[in-house]
Amino acid sequence: VGLVLGYLTIPVFARLDDPLNSLLLTVAVALGTFQVGQWLGVSGAVAVVVAGLIFGNLGLSHQTTASSRIILLSFWEYASFTVNTFIFLLIGVEINLLTFWQTLPAVLLAVLAYQVGRVLTVYPLLAGIRWFDRPIPLRWQHLLFFGNIKGSLSMALALSLPTTLPGRDLLITLVFGSVLVSLVGQGLSLPWVVKRLKLSTISPTQQQMEEWQAELITAKAAQDELEGLLKSGILPKSVYEEMRSAYQVKVASAERSLREFYNRRPGELQGSRGDYLSKLDAIRRRLLLAEKGVLNEALRKRILSEAIVRGRLRTLDEQLLQLEDD
Repeated sequence: VGLVLGYLTIPVFARLDDPLNSLLLTVAVALGTFQVGQWLGVSGAVAVVVAGLIFGNLGLSHQTTASSRIILLSFWEYASFTVNTFIFLLIGVEINLLTFWQTLPAVLLAVLAYQVGRVLTVYPLLAGIRWFDRPIPLRWQHLLFFGNIKGSLSMALALSLPTTLPGRDLLITLVFGSVLVSLVGQGLSLPWVVKRLKLSTISPTQQQMEEWQAELITAKAAQDELEGLLKSGILPKSVYEEMRSAYQVKVASAERSLREFYNRRPGELQGSRGDYLSKLDAIRRRLLLAEKGVLNEALRKRILSEAIVRGRLRTLDEQLLQLEDD
């Protein structure tokens, strides 16, 4: 159901050129798919998930305007946060603590069962990835197995069960208990697992680059503070010049090291190429956001016309999305 409805919506979405109409279409697809699924006697929640996967991967293509993509992504990010909040609140209202305590052994068995299922899916499937794409390191496979944290979708599926279904309360309690154990057990220990697998370590190149940046940032901040002390009369000029020269040596050294790093050719970077590109992308993103801020301020102050600002903002949004896609 989700596959068919998601695919049939793509041609309609491609003909829309207004972000608000595109947004309303996605809402209609989500609500309509759920209702059709329920009417046909299948899981409406699963149908919506599949429709979202089809629509998001095929409909929301690079041909979609930047403004439409930003509005859609922002809206659904906020919507998912809101829905998650209400689902957890509803589960809290539905659960009986006495029933939960009585079903605790079954909850632990359910957790064990889905972890075994995770083992049987993650490792065999990812072992075959090497035939189609780059192989995924074993450490990342361990993380994918342990990161099997359950959340709101599991609880939404349980809450969507018919109220006349025998044992519905027990099933909801079982699902809630599994989610609770998953969030508390796996969720709280996941950072420790990431550290043990050494997946969050900073490369030597990035560490050295950030050392230079820290040196430059702190030295310039101290120079700015010295300027203020001199202008306020707290610091005499002779002392100011002596202290400023000491910081200027640090600034010059850090600037020279960073300049040499950024002036390297991509072929000379070897293992640090990823750090180099990610750092440049972060800088480009900040510059593009600064340009957007100036344009919005100019529009607010009536310095520039709305037509000019909207056109430039659209171009900047496309460049930001290109950075995200890369």
